[in-house]
Amino acid sequence: MSGVQQRVVVNADEGMRLDRWFKQYFPTLGFGQLQKLVRTGQVRVDGGRAKTSTRLEEGQSIRVPPLPEQPDGDPAAPKVRRTIDMTADDRAALRDLVLYRDDEVIAINKPAGLAVQGGAKTDRHLDGMLSALKFGSPDTPRLVHRLDKDTSGVLLLARTRASAAILSKTLQKREAEKLYWALVIGTPRPSDGIIDAPLVKKGMDGREKVHVAGEDDTGQHAQTIYDTLDRAGARIAWLALQPVTGRTHQIRAHAAALGHPIVGDGKYGGAEAHPGPPIARQLHLHARTLRVPHPKRGIIQVDAPVPNHMADTMRFLGFDANVEPELLTGKSR
Repeated sequence: MSGVQQRVVVNADEGMRLDRWFKQYFPTLGFGQLQKLVRTGQVRVDGGRAKTSTRLEEGQSIRVPPLPEQPDGDPAAPKVRRTIDMTADDRAALRDLVLYRDDEVIAINKPAGLAVQGGAKTDRHLDGMLSALKFGSPDTPRLVHRLDKDTSGVLLLARTRASAAILSKTLQKREAEKLYWALVIGTPRPSDGIIDAPLVKKGMDGREKVHVAGEDDTGQHAQTIYDTLDRAGARIAWLALQPVTGRTHQIRAHAAALGHPIVGDGKYGGAEAHPGPPIARQLHLHARTLRVPHPKRGIIQVDAPVPNHMADTMRFLGFDANVEPELLTGKSR
């Protein structure tokens, strides 16, 4: 039996039903077993009883009771790896990603292509490797938010349970400022503004996609501030984007809705998102800056340098990837 866990709901899971959340993160747990755990109060959300149909909110804490381990001898059964075997080189590489560290928080520059959390089809993920970032602490750092697998940039971790709770509430209340850089197809007109378009998820498990809500949809409010930093003719533009809300795939869906999908984002931009060599077919979206109240003192701001594939494209287009990032909050109008 595994021990009791307290798991924080990240922004990508906001609005998800409790039963679907368990299916995603604990796929070996049967629905009947989950119903019994919920009915008897062993599963709790923010300390209170819940239902399997309860809709989750970012920052909430889910009590996961001791769960039966996967029976041996059943190779077809799905397994969730809570920790991942790492070599000394793996641990060193992960520590090299650290941008900021103190007694309460760690910020890393998550590489593109590394999943933040695991699932039935994801064996290698950051959540399973966080023990490499203990730095002498008895506690393993905790995730307080997440980035898409193919998005790089600043990812914040809490080093204590108390800091995790404070940071999760801070993110839930939208008190953190997140600045992204993206290269997009075409040049937006106007060159700066606010994308205000509610979003809704559609599709089956594993093939879900976020769309701008239509007249018959009940979408979630979503707003993104953007500014054009540079352009390569009419071909590609370099945008700074600051989400006011934090919906799943918000920036990717909003960029596509603007008519300018992110370079390398075939999911939302189709073939148009791939300009061709020498531009890599990777997603050109990067979490450049995070400014957030510290759990105990003041404000911290962390900037992450762009990944190699994006830096190469920017050099090719004549953009300067080394300029200092500027938050867009003052541009809201």
